[in-house]
Amino acid sequence: MFDGLSKKLSDIFDGLTRRGALSEEDVSTAMREIRVALLEADVALPVVKDFIEAVRERSLGHEVLRSVTPGQMVVKIVNDHLVEMLGGDAPDTAINLAGTPPVAILMVGLQGSGKTTTSAKLAMRLIKREKKRVLMASLDVYRPAAQQQLAILGEQADVPVLAAVFGEQPLAITRRAMETGRREGYDAVILDTAGRLHIDTELMAEVAMVRDEARPTETLLVADALTGQDAVNLGREFHEKIGITGLVLTRVDGDARGGAALSMRAVTGQPIKLMGVGEKLEDLEAFDATRIAGRILGMGDVVGLVERAAETIDQAEAEAAAERMMKGQFTLEDLGNQLGQIRKMGDMEGLMGMIPGVGKIKKQMSQANVDDKTIARQQAIIQSMTPDERKRPKLLNGSRRRRIAAGSGTTVQDVNRVLKQYKQMSLMMKKMGKLGKKGLMRGGLPPGMMGPQGFGR
Repeated sequence: MFDGLSKKLSDIFDGLTRRGALSEEDVSTAMREIRVALLEADVALPVVKDFIEAVRERSLGHEVLRSVTPGQMVVKIVNDHLVEMLGGDAPDTAINLAGTPPVAILMVGLQGSGKTTTSAKLAMRLIKREKKRVLMASLDVYRPAAQQQLAILGEQADVPVLAAVFGEQPLAITRRAMETGRREGYDAVILDTAGRLHIDTELMAEVAMVRDEARPTETLLVADALTGQDAVNLGREFHEKIGITGLVLTRVDGDARGGAALSMRAVTGQPIKLMGVGEKLEDLEAFDATRIAGRILGMGDVVGLVERAAETIDQAEAEAAAERMMKGQFTLEDLGNQLGQIRKMGDMEGLMGMIPGVGKIKKQMSQANVDDKTIARQQAIIQSMTPDERKRPKLLNGSRRRRIAAGSGTTVQDVNRVLKQYKQMSLMMKKMGKLGKKGLMRGGLPPGMMGPQGFGR
């Protein structure tokens, strides 16, 4: 989402950090460029003005201009204020479940913002992470098949959904959902309210009545990250008339310019709690201002990368594979499993954005063809082999390679590239095995581990 803004800011900071000393004119020029970058990213003008004023004031301070590394000091100041703008000082961005069960979580927003899908994602997250019993209920009696959509998502996520009753109105559905939650021992009831194509009096009045009936511990405004400048009005209206407690941004994995995130947090004063980072039901992440600021400024998000790996990688399988590798027993089966685990973690572009400094070598990465399609193609090639061929690659003569290429929808050249890559990795694993754990730690990584050499070329 922040790619465009990140690139512009990175270019500005590169110009600053290359200078041995900074003049007031240098800082003023940088501030003007940052201002333009933020406005182009659809950040609201009042928010940009406050941000630039705060950064300029600190950047022109004596301790910065006389600093040994003034450029780096300015980058730090921008980072600190960006964290603050995104809600770094928020006491808690976790979903509030405190209260007598079942607590109500009210999902509000405009039509098409992704409320229904986000409701299912949130329910699944609460069940898996918080070990809570969650019931979902659709209050959208206007949009065709809205209630059926939630029922289907509930089935996919294995989350109970309140059965729809023909003709029942939102307030009555709310009462029945809360009563069912109390009677059947649920910890939380997620109420998916109806949206409109634009904010209107009728929508606000209905949501206000539902809020008064359910008395939610959380009222989450679900907003599309593509909203842009309209995000300011959207956030202000809902907060003033309903009283939201947090924000959820959807389609963060798309090509949005990021202005909605920066603007809505600043205008409402409420924390961004969650981000929808993909179409799958598990693609919902907690929002962390420090880590998001790091991504925007090209510093990466190593913690987020480790967390995602921990959630998707089978620990026992990884340990067993590592043990085989240390013994020099790395097989094509192991390579296929590794490729599968990378794909589970998400799209390559998103993962690369979490690695510090990768933004500056995106051109080289694109030339190396390290992308989701390449990895999927390589995995398909390995899966088209027989178990015996995966264990004994020496069996792969010309006719077998042609069969594998036909079975995976690739070419013989593609099969040869995968086998060449496997051979390089296998030799590397044997070197690692000879070094042993202590030798590996002392001598560093062996040659060949720097980058995905041979991937897709």
